Amino acid sequence: MTPGGEIGRGLCVLLGVARGDGEEQAVRLAGRVARLRIFPDDEGRFDRGVAEVGGAVLVVSQFTLIADTAKGNRPSFAEAAPPNEAELLYERFCAELRELGVPAETGVFGATMEVELVNDGPVTIVLDV
Repeated sequence: MTPGGEIGRGLCVLLGVARGDGEEQAVRLAGRVARLRIFPDDEGRFDRGVAEVGGAVLVVSQFTLIADTAKGNRPSFAEAAPPNEAELLYERFCAELRELGVPAETGVFGATMEVELVNDGPVTIVLDV
């Protein structure tokens, strides 16, 4: 197991970077994550963002999200960004979260990691920019 980040309450973001993604997409996605109102207010409605509840974000690089499974049984990862490009955008995404006042923890980019998650909800949302 590779050592990495750890958070309490917050969000686990599995971040896949595709060919053609750039800094604009990283910044825009970080803003959406920071402002996403998916934590309950006093009435139980989704109305609070991660920073409002004192939470943080654990960002896990996940190139397998870019898999193309349209043909056969073996996924193609041809549309995933090359690791050197993906790592720069991963780091930019995390930096932007921090600039927006959201603590962001990371694992080790490109490493095989064990991720433990307690899903309170469950709430799983796909964001694409």
